[in-house]
Amino acid sequence: MVANESQASDSQADVVNKLANAIGRDYVLTADEERNFYAMDVYSQRELPIAVVQPGSLSDAVEVSRIAAAAGVALVPRGGGASYTDAYLPDTANSLLVDTSRMNRILEINEEDMYVTVEPGVTWAEMTAALKEKGLRTPFWGPFSGIAATIGGSMAQNSVSLGSGLYGISADSVLCFEVVLPGGKILRTGSAAVETSTPFFRGYGPDLTGLFTGDAGVLGLKARITLRLIKNPTFKVSCSFGFDSFDQMAAGAAEAARAGVCSDNFGLDPKLQQGQLGSQDMSAKIEVAKAVYAASRNPIDGLWKLIKMAVAGERFLKAFPYAMHFNVEGYSKAEAASKLELVRIACAPHGHEIANTIPTVLMANPFIPLYPVLGPRGQRWVPQHGILPFSRLTTFHARLHELYAEYEERMHQHKVEYAAMYTSISTNGFLYEPVFYWEDDRTAFHKRYLPQEYLDMLPEYEANPEGRALVKEMKGRIIDLFHECGAIHMQIGKSYPYMRGREKHAAALIGAIKKQVDPKGLMNPGGLGI
Repeated sequence: MVANESQASDSQADVVNKLANAIGRDYVLTADEERNFYAMDVYSQRELPIAVVQPGSLSDAVEVSRIAAAAGVALVPRGGGASYTDAYLPDTANSLLVDTSRMNRILEINEEDMYVTVEPGVTWAEMTAALKEKGLRTPFWGPFSGIAATIGGSMAQNSVSLGSGLYGISADSVLCFEVVLPGGKILRTGSAAVETSTPFFRGYGPDLTGLFTGDAGVLGLKARITLRLIKNPTFKVSCSFGFDSFDQMAAGAAEAARAGVCSDNFGLDPKLQQGQLGSQDMSAKIEVAKAVYAASRNPIDGLWKLIKMAVAGERFLKAFPYAMHFNVEGYSKAEAASKLELVRIACAPHGHEIANTIPTVLMANPFIPLYPVLGPRGQRWVPQHGILPFSRLTTFHARLHELYAEYEERMHQHKVEYAAMYTSISTNGFLYEPVFYWEDDRTAFHKRYLPQEYLDMLPEYEANPEGRALVKEMKGRIIDLFHECGAIHMQIGKSYPYMRGREKHAAALIGAIKKQVDPKGLMNPGGLGI
């Protein structure tokens, strides 16, 4: 046994040395502190990898993949880290965690053919800022966590938020990939796979680009990503509606979604409205006011928005138990106004229009800091989500709250709370995001991602393993409930039951594709439940 452990140690040291020679010693991290941090997400941790490798280019990624494959070591890609589904947590200690943050170049902005090509470590905020200077944007342009969330992470996980009301999820805006397969081979998709072409189009025969979206990194490492461009709409307006019940909110949101005019929207239950959003200090509110003013079309427009926000105060947060906030955009004032009127017509039979402070702030500052990875009182936080058809929303909501009632006493005992956020996607889907907060100690993730001055403002708690275990138990029950109600998921990682109940021919094809591109099963073992 000792001899086997010694041989394994020697083999791992050999792999580390080869990687250091290939990409530079500074970019192969073996210290326990670094391995521990990178192998942890918002919620959980599994195995510690041999090392964290940080390739800086396509050629580096090829070398990393080649060395790992020769040694029989697994590769686990990591994007911005703001995940909660074990997506990049190694399932085996015999693995290398690939931190893509150094692959952060915008390679081409093609204004004539309307596409942008980036490396996977570029954040949505960085790409959006670069495109804005040219009056351009991708249709879907990022999750709210786009300060940290990367393009590569969103492509492997799929993500939703900004632009999703009109243009769907992240996968709907990508054109082509260059993927490094296990062993170092490079696969190109879409028109990029044609030797005489460029990455300007996706749909040429079977959709190989789609195959690599939402794959949780189990099919390869995305090294270059090309997305479609549109002209950046310059007229943006918003409205908010309050509702007396979830059912009324769901009906209004569904009717607005069917109108096909909202660029993005989101709904909040009472705890989220009056918690994270209602607990900002004065300095944060001043920064919000500055952002709203700076994003306005002219000084008069900016002052008018600030006056309306001041008059509304925070009273509107408490007026209704549920609220939905809508942003629309257009290329003229008339276009934006007509779209907003359609939203109002859709929601008016179900709710009441309230001050539009929240969507106004969000339009001015769409990529929010990662403060919500802790609760408003410093608690641990973890969300879940499912995408449901509109016809099953009220059934799921009722059954979820029956589950909460079942656990009410234990939740109180172990200091666990729940909340929820919602959004519609295009004209045919509704994302329901249950959220848990519980008093517990902080992790290395929280300490590195959040500024110390913010952490100093929040209470700290002793370790709460009982609360942690209760959250885990309830998460499992909610995943089962989503499955029973026919929900599907993005950000599948290793948490959602992708293969459960899958039609047998579809399951066989997925398995065959995995075997074809990764015969030794070295790409993110355990991802997608494979």
